Amino acid sequence: MNGPTDPVERHSALWQVPEGDVSRWVIWHAAEGEDIVFDREFNIPADVEDAALAEVLHRMREAGVPESDDYPGRPC
Repeated sequence: MNGPTDPVERHSALWQVPEGDVSRWVIWHAAEGEDIVFDREFNIPADVEDAALAEVLHRMREAGVPESDDYPGRPC
């Protein structure tokens, strides 16, 4: 089975409505001008290609994915 080849569509799970009360994905403002997609389930930044990042963040914001200036993960 082949997955989507479009670099943006490959990340479509990032902007889907969460099943529970807490979103798995967060847009983390890690540093001035640096937005990172953070995976709360695995407690790591998500691997989003630089070429697709702007559009992925745009779609996540449109879907209402939470954003945070504070570290969104659990302590290591």
